[in-house]
Amino acid sequence: MKIFCSRANPTTGSVEWLEEDEHYDYHQEIARSSYADMLHDKDRNIKYYQGIRAAVSRVKDRGQKALVLDIGTGTGLLSMMAVTAGADFCYAIEVFKPMADAAVKIVEKNGFSDKIMVINKHSTEVTVGPEGDMPCRANILVTELFDTELIGEGALPSYEHAHRHLVEENCEAVPHRATIYAQLVESRRMWSWNKLFPIHLQTSLGEQVIVPPVDLENCPGAPSVCDIQLSQVSPADFTVLSDVLPMFSIDFSKQVSSSAACHSRQFEPLTSGRAQVVLSWWDIEMDPEGKIRCTTAPFWAHSDPEEMQWRDHWMQCVYFLPQEEPVVQGSALCLVAHHDDYCVWYSLQRTSPEKNERVHQMRPVCDCQAHLLWNRPRFGEINDQDRTDRYIQALSTVLKPDSVCLCVSDGSLLSVLAHHLGVEQVFTVESSAASHKLLRKIFKANHLEDKINIIEKRPELLTSEDLKSRKVSLLLGEPFFTTSLLPWHNLYFWYVRTAVDQHLGPGAVVMPQAASLHAVVVEFRDLWRIRSPCGDCEGFDVHIMDDMIKRALDFRESREAEPHPLWEYPCRSLSEPRQILAFDFRQLVPPRPLCAEGTMELRRPGRSHAAVLWMEYHLTPECTLSTGLLEPADPEGGCCWNPHCKQAVYFFSPVLDPRAPLGGPQPVSYVVEFHPSTGDITMEFRLTDTPDSPLLSNKVA
Repeated sequence: MKIFCSRANPTTGSVEWLEEDEHYDYHQEIARSSYADMLHDKDRNIKYYQGIRAAVSRVKDRGQKALVLDIGTGTGLLSMMAVTAGADFCYAIEVFKPMADAAVKIVEKNGFSDKIMVINKHSTEVTVGPEGDMPCRANILVTELFDTELIGEGALPSYEHAHRHLVEENCEAVPHRATIYAQLVESRRMWSWNKLFPIHLQTSLGEQVIVPPVDLENCPGAPSVCDIQLSQVSPADFTVLSDVLPMFSIDFSKQVSSSAACHSRQFEPLTSGRAQVVLSWWDIEMDPEGKIRCTTAPFWAHSDPEEMQWRDHWMQCVYFLPQEEPVVQGSALCLVAHHDDYCVWYSLQRTSPEKNERVHQMRPVCDCQAHLLWNRPRFGEINDQDRTDRYIQALSTVLKPDSVCLCVSDGSLLSVLAHHLGVEQVFTVESSAASHKLLRKIFKANHLEDKINIIEKRPELLTSEDLKSRKVSLLLGEPFFTTSLLPWHNLYFWYVRTAVDQHLGPGAVVMPQAASLHAVVVEFRDLWRIRSPCGDCEGFDVHIMDDMIKRALDFRESREAEPHPLWEYPCRSLSEPRQILAFDFRQLVPPRPLCAEGTMELRRPGRSHAAVLWMEYHLTPECTLSTGLLEPADPEGGCCWNPHCKQAVYFFSPVLDPRAPLGGPQPVSYVVEFHPSTGDITMEFRLTDTPDSPLLSNKVA
């Protein structure tokens, strides 16, 4: 049996549907899950274990049997903790069948099959009664249904149903309570992920400014939360406007409601400024007394920053206010947290909490097109004035008054730069209706609707009539295409350049004129955890889960690179950066593969976790833009990564944890091949002194 799966085709820039093996989705779900990260989260595991022991003891002290309902059991870890703590029986609910099957095996492996029943259903389908899945209601409710936003995985509806149908009234619950916290800040950096700033450029006619359309300025933005490793944002990048405010709490031991609600907190700004962003996180208390507490707070709000647990399955939230608002130190305001059954959002009110209790604001939804076309890193990239200045510098060296410019990147403003720098005629190709509509708005706001020609079609379908029978003298790209996931997917620019070759005039300039693929071997401070086997977790054997993940990773698609924004994930370079392949955009896409092989010397001792790859675009011989490393590594190997781009990470297998011995300075050999017919890149790394070792071997596409 085959299934259809979407895949971005780097040679066409479009999303295609391909037939895949019937187990494809299963392997993807397992390989890219956070199971390994959760099992490595010792703080989470210990606090849950402590909370479960305490809950079982409270039930036993009342002379009752301890009957546990574990919703979303995953590996069965919490159920095994409950039985070990003295629970009489545990019903472990897991809706994902491959995971439920693994839980059955793990439970059996650890000797708990007689006291744990794994039920492969959604919890809302579980029945209670003589003929049901459970003979009676449970008196202890154990769950781990939380995501970075706390409620984004459907925790509220699941709890609501469980209290109505599956557990006793006022049951013990682990966790017992959750509290969401918020802090209001001003941050030009984070605000640049949500709004288009005026773009300034110096021309022969003086300073020109590209202004955003009014409806883009007024748009509340994308509805989804921005989840990041907030501790990696420098304190210099934001100004704190409020104390940390506890916005609302949920008691999981009582009936929970999934209905929409809002919660107000009055506060006085700590300083005057512009309210733009709400930073948010949560903690869970495992016991009624609040003595056993697990928090996702960033370092500046953590009670013990030195003991912070790194985790990627729970991060922190950035919410953007619908509009920035001035605030005055000492002048009281209300921060309002709104939520429905799955999402949280915030607004700022100037009324008192009493008057504000019934204020229900609709969840923000983009109505300007920009937030549908540009993701948050893309907003930041467009707002990067230094990046704009470098394009202006490069354009100034190649433009002539009689130039005819064709821009072929998705939703790019390079066409506006070219016009303001004096190009005679500018065309821009927008293959999607969303980008076409957005650029029309931007051009109209800047009185350019009659000066830049927008062509709504795929670049390879261009005709001479579209270009008004003019030959192109400058083909321009960033390159950026919305379908690109990995750095080299933007090589679609090369295919576009080839497709429009017939429209280029003699001596036409292509910018960027070339690109290159670069790599470095790194040791991650923490990101290795998402791929490292766990083996033993709090005394329970979870090797079956490790093997399951490994089999999924060995599946073809799962061996591909993973895109990660490495500014959020500190690492050390163990080798010097190496240019692997070069792509000359002045020439057509070659008919034969481009191949490269060589060695990378490991200059520093460390644990080789992965190879990181990125693209560099050479606008002119003097001007290069990197999507990866922005400057040489420091003496200790510390890396500074482009914050607007995701880099490609190839994890080596097995991924080494800090308990493994440090590696020596062995050279790493590589073989790389770019396949023009598919746009794919295959690569293999290997330690040269151990040719049969799989440590640094990973074939990818």
